[in-house]
Amino acid sequence: MALRSAQGDGPTSGHWDGGAEKAGKNLRQMSKDYQQVLLDVRRSLRRFPPGMPEEQREGLQEELIDIILLILERNPQLHYYQGYHDIVVTFLLVVGERLATSLVEKLSTHHLRDFMDPTMDNTKHILNYLMPIIDQVNPELHDFMQSAEVGTIFALSWLITWFGHVLSDFRHVVRLYDFFLACHPLMPIYFAAVIPQDLPYETLISRAGDLFVQFPPSELAREAAAQQQAERTAASTFKDFELASAQQRPDMVLRQRFRGLLRPEDRTKDVLTKPRTNRFVKLAVMGLTVALGAAALAVVKSALEWAPKFQLQLFP
Repeated sequence: MALRSAQGDGPTSGHWDGGAEKAGKNLRQMSKDYQQVLLDVRRSLRRFPPGMPEEQREGLQEELIDIILLILERNPQLHYYQGYHDIVVTFLLVVGERLATSLVEKLSTHHLRDFMDPTMDNTKHILNYLMPIIDQVNPELHDFMQSAEVGTIFALSWLITWFGHVLSDFRHVVRLYDFFLACHPLMPIYFAAVIPQDLPYETLISRAGDLFVQFPPSELAREAAAQQQAERTAASTFKDFELASAQQRPDMVLRQRFRGLLRPEDRTKDVLTKPRTNRFVKLAVMGLTVALGAAALAVVKSALEWAPKFQLQLFP
């Protein structure tokens, strides 16, 4: 996504015109979430770049409130949760109010959808994927955590804010957002499973992608909870990522082409022979997917910077 800080050459605080400001005031009066959103935004000072002028920061906080309330008003099926503002502010600092509103609204009905239910049932279910993943990569740590009964609640803020609430360096936050935007909605859980103490982010991103390829959500669902509950989450509808990771592997493409040249009897034999998967090839495809996703978003961001009139036409 080529996200960058609002400090320096990032977007400045430029609020809507008078009509939009009036609409924003009406939203604040009508919204049942306004008081909670206001409290959360007031506590979000550390999410703004150090040294930002107070006037500019306060203007951005007002925009942050308006974005959240507008998205909730447009989508009554969505419910605000504490930590949502941590995600919204990241987009606001990078792309400004209008584009952030459109991007976060789309994200809220897809990647973040399970967090915005009336209850935390689906969020808790997603957290349940963490222990099975840890068990696959570090059984000793898994057994220790189980015996210590630490549960998974410690990772709640990591998951629902995409680590935005717990990381102090904005560069690390936007790097992770690039990664998560290009991946399956459960990728933050895979990333949580590979966090060591020193946080070498690029290595961790590679490991999280590797884990997703080795142990996709569909294979972990039974360990995480009952299959019936798993299929009720919005994240369970993102089958494309798992399917694409299998179909787009270079070995799979070559195999399909080779099968087209085989005689019918040999083709049947090839179907009955289950190919061995190569996790390194899968990981290479995952890395390419992430890189291309980030590059595409970078191109979009650059285009919008050079064509402000076009941006206003897209997001009036």
